[in-house]
Amino acid sequence: MTKIALILGTTRSSSLGAQIFSYLKHQFPNTADVTYTWLDLRDYPLPFYDHPETPLDRPISQPTATEKAWLDQLAAQDGYVILSPEYDHAIPGGLKNALDSVGGQVDHKPVQVVTYSHYSDGGMLAAASVVPILQMLKMFVLPTPVLLWNADQNFTAEGTLRPDVANSDHFAQRLRDALAEVTFYSRLLKAHPYHA
Repeated sequence: MTKIALILGTTRSSSLGAQIFSYLKHQFPNTADVTYTWLDLRDYPLPFYDHPETPLDRPISQPTATEKAWLDQLAAQDGYVILSPEYDHAIPGGLKNALDSVGGQVDHKPVQVVTYSHYSDGGMLAAASVVPILQMLKMFVLPTPVLLWNADQNFTAEGTLRPDVANSDHFAQRLRDALAEVTFYSRLLKAHPYHA
């Protein structure tokens, strides 16, 4: 069984990301081979990171209950998809703070980046900004991010994709391909883990 976590990287109460997240939930139910875990950062109200440890060197010795729940969920997965908006040419602060608590839980596991935007760049700079963070966490970042541009009209609050809106077919195909790719590498690396 391959376990993939999809992470909604915004904490806004009403967001385009929540609509895309809902769409993905409808499109990718669990199968006999793959289990998806849906991690919404709003369900993990993490404090600003303020521990003496650097998680890449030493695990947090006294995590809060919320931090422990977040890190336990990450540790249980074989691969990840991070869904993020672009805020001021970068990922949101809440997502960066959530990643700051992470250490060995994601070591040498694959991750696919999906960004979205109200504008024509599709969150390209957010995707670029998160890559070095994920690489620092020793994750395998898949080479081509999914960029969803001008996407406000494509996704509904009910988790559907409007077929009559420009780019909907392309978005649907890119998301299918992205999930297939991260699943492939998650299976491969789980079967053949890296040992230093």
